[in-house]
Amino acid sequence: MKRSEVRQAQETTARMLSEHGMILTVEEQSRIEVADFGLNRLQQEGLELITYVNTDRYCAKELVLFPRQTCPEHLHPPVGSDPGKMETFRCRFGKVFLYVDGEASEDIQAAIPEGSEPYYTVRHEIELNPGEQYTIPPGTKHWFQAGDAGAIVSEFSSTSRDEFDIFTDPRIRRIPEITND
Repeated sequence: MKRSEVRQAQETTARMLSEHGMILTVEEQSRIEVADFGLNRLQQEGLELITYVNTDRYCAKELVLFPRQTCPEHLHPPVGSDPGKMETFRCRFGKVFLYVDGEASEDIQAAIPEGSEPYYTVRHEIELNPGEQYTIPPGTKHWFQAGDAGAIVSEFSSTSRDEFDIFTDPRIRRIPEITND
């Protein structure tokens, strides 16, 4: 991913948050993480986020998804004696289609990104609208996609150790590789 693409995504993310009453400091804006998961398809498969706090006890983040952007299927495994991250997603803006282990929904509303179909295996759909939330237990496969207007999701969780996440798609690299323009 090019540095200019990261800057553009950071600006768009900060603007979306501001438009919906979530103001970031200049320092926080510079820390917005842009994850394309090494797929170089940020608009289709990616995620923007700001981590407010992440300690050995808890974590708080804002997740921003551009219109129809998808965070790929993954799970949070045990790490040492920790059972893995438990996270609660609370929708603040837009619509989020969350998919978790469980009985498959008949017709899902998300559009699985073209070329990645084999890597989206869970189909139990949970639709989250503003003010609605869902808690994902540790070790649960999940993925999510924004609706047509994009989405903002507050995440409250146990300690986040994103570098240990296990993705279904073997092509994914969790830590972004940024190149100069």
